[in-house]
Amino acid sequence: MAELVEVDDPADPRLGDYRDLRDVQLRKSFEAEHGLFLAEGEKVVRRAVEAGHSPRSFLMAPRWLDGLADVLARTDAPCYVLAESLAEQVTGFHVHRGALASLERRPLPSVPEVLAGARSVLVLEDLVDHTNVGAVFRSGAALGFDAVLLAPRCADPLYRRSIKVAMGAVFALPWTRLPDWSTALDEVSDAGFTTVALTLADDAVPIEQSVAGLDRVALVLGSEGHGLSPRWQAMADRHAIIPMREGIDSLNVAAASAVACYVTARRTAT
Repeated sequence: MAELVEVDDPADPRLGDYRDLRDVQLRKSFEAEHGLFLAEGEKVVRRAVEAGHSPRSFLMAPRWLDGLADVLARTDAPCYVLAESLAEQVTGFHVHRGALASLERRPLPSVPEVLAGARSVLVLEDLVDHTNVGAVFRSGAALGFDAVLLAPRCADPLYRRSIKVAMGAVFALPWTRLPDWSTALDEVSDAGFTTVALTLADDAVPIEQSVAGLDRVALVLGSEGHGLSPRWQAMADRHAIIPMREGIDSLNVAAASAVACYVTARRTAT
């Protein structure tokens, strides 16, 4: 069972995992160096632990202890208990969800491991916004996709903001990073998937036509600003578009992923 440790000093060195959470660059380097990530909120903390991630510690206000009592009963990690005002001094923001956990990162699986048995996959090229990455994971998990592959420069799905927006879907959906951006789509095609790129290219056809009759599909989405790179557009097997009313050319990547996932998951394979 977790040891409950009452803390009354926000400078306590034992709280180092939780310090300055609003500083994105600092947190990215700190978490990578120490092999950890943070989960925020009762539901997300629970899902992270249930997915098999080992807790390093917990930080929470007293009123959240009962809600996570069963999780705390299954671990020896310390639980630092402190007033919400002190937690805000440590983290740099009001922890309105009351509970945080620091958990160990696991080694990423290989691409073949992630693709094994999958029929519907999302492939993300250079999405740099943590909120968008989390939203795409949530859409994929909710709408029947089996896995996510990320280009090397994509934002971290295990960054606190990504996890929060995804509501823990990053723990339910297998994912990994593609080791080589330049050959990534060839690797996906070689695994038996038809790569369907969402793009405004002149030869793009409506998404429902692009995925009709396909068995294994990899939906390919590009960055927030410029969309897919010319290289990935050229490498994709098919080009698809979500038809828009006149005057609007596209949706943002989070919304587009939800629409495309819904249509693709309901395709009829031949």
